[in-house]
Amino acid sequence: MNVVEDYTGHVEPGGDAARRVLDRLAITKLSVGPMDNNAYLLVCRRQNEALLIDAAADPERISDLIGHGPDRPALRTIVTTHQHADHWQALGAVAGAYGANTAAHPLDASALPVPPDFLVEDGDTLTVGDCTLEVIHLRGHTPGSIALLYRDADGSTHLFTGDSLFPGGVGKTNSPEDFQSLLGDVETRVFGRLPDETWFYPGHGDDSTLGAERPKLAEWRERGW
Repeated sequence: MNVVEDYTGHVEPGGDAARRVLDRLAITKLSVGPMDNNAYLLVCRRQNEALLIDAAADPERISDLIGHGPDRPALRTIVTTHQHADHWQALGAVAGAYGANTAAHPLDASALPVPPDFLVEDGDTLTVGDCTLEVIHLRGHTPGSIALLYRDADGSTHLFTGDSLFPGGVGKTNSPEDFQSLLGDVETRVFGRLPDETWFYPGHGDDSTLGAERPKLAEWRERGW
């Protein structure tokens, strides 16, 4: 698989992967499946251990992304951001092939094809090598939707939001109550805590920063979806 090193946050369905190299973590983004789902491979640069966010589809392409040589990273954990089926079509195949542990929030766990080895809640942490990710529970897109926050040694902040936050708005909700819940969590647990420089990586489509989206929060609330 070809991996582009000039990371912009954009990948094409069925196209190249794109890699961003931080001080301690390498992040590689790949679009998989018919719904342009993003899968993210996080590799600790010191220990060469990996964590996959959303084994959404195309297990062969995900396997190619991980690599086949002796220097490929050891995939330890697969995190599913939420229960919707387009985010876990390859979960069983990839977890089985690599013997990786799986993790999800307990409120979404029963819908997954593989019972999670770890149940994670708001404030919990997951590790990939010597890098730590914080779990942020964002209620509304699904009951157990989570985001993962990584703070690199270089001072940068990176947030993997699943389908809870996109450029232009929060994720789809099925009722006004769910919308208010999701937007409230995004406002308080994401925008209220993290700086504008935070780069976020959604479950579909292009990336953005909190600074680019923050001025639109009032518009999103007035819009109501």
